[in-house]
Amino acid sequence: MYTKKCLIYEEQSEVSSSSQARQKLEGLLNKNMRIRMTDGRTLVGLFLCTDRDCNVILGSAQEFLKSTDTFSQSEPRVLGLAMIPGHHVVSIEVEADSLDDTQGFGANH
Repeated sequence: MYTKKCLIYEEQSEVSSSSQARQKLEGLLNKNMRIRMTDGRTLVGLFLCTDRDCNVILGSAQEFLKSTDTFSQSEPRVLGLAMIPGHHVVSIEVEADSLDDTQGFGANH
């Protein structure tokens, strides 16, 4: 009997944490994201969606190549709609101008 109560509590806890994660993700929709990939490229665009495998869809995406010379700024390549496989994602950042719109993305609500 005790184990059933623990399992029910754990299931409720998982539902609560998953709904909080979902709310945070929904708060990031249509925000500018900067995604660094394993091959050194950086993609910047609007966060449209993700899935369970951490694949990310960016709209109005631009690609920036990794520069060997720190002083040279290459022109971005316009991609439009882009899908980034989750296993190629190194880091994801919210652009500073859209961070103000999220009203405390990192804060607990």
